Amino acid sequence: MTSRLTTFVAAALVSVAVLAEVGASEEEGPVLLGPLTREEIEVAAPDWVEAEIEAQPDLDAAMLLESSFAGAEVVVFLGTWCSDSRRELPRLWRALDDIGADHPAQIRYIGVDRDKQEPSELLAGHDLLYVPTFIVRRGGHEVGRVVEVSPSGIEIDLLALLSGTRKGLVTAKQELLDGSEGEQEE
Repeated sequence: MTSRLTTFVAAALVSVAVLAEVGASEEEGPVLLGPLTREEIEVAAPDWVEAEIEAQPDLDAAMLLESSFAGAEVVVFLGTWCSDSRRELPRLWRALDDIGADHPAQIRYIGVDRDKQEPSELLAGHDLLYVPTFIVRRGGHEVGRVVEVSPSGIEIDLLALLSGTRKGLVTAKQELLDGSEGEQEE
């Protein structure tokens, strides 16, 4: 029993040290970098599980979404520290769970830091400005991306890109739609 407790305390101290090193506070949540799984995210950030429980996705869109992944790849750049990521990804997971779908192997998750600079080797060439960013590819070419705030619900907007009814940028972030990267004027 003592060795299990010592192991647990040592693991907790290492976790605190890693979180401190990457700049995470307890309130903001952990900063996970690189390729991730849903399970890794849920263990490190339990509030994402709560967000999934509270999500109310469009189940009709989710049913269509399940069959739309064939031949496509979706790369999701996310911040485990980011409230927009915490809203959009659990909603997608809930949509797939509610229809009894397996998690598509065509979805890859990549955790990034707050500056969206690390992991640099995985970010290269993606022009990442905001998270989450869902990049949809077919035949190795980008057909579109959902950036930060999904205007219709992530399951609906992702379905539109995967089915080909939409292309390019899908976002509710007006400054991106206007083509500017600066602050919005009021």
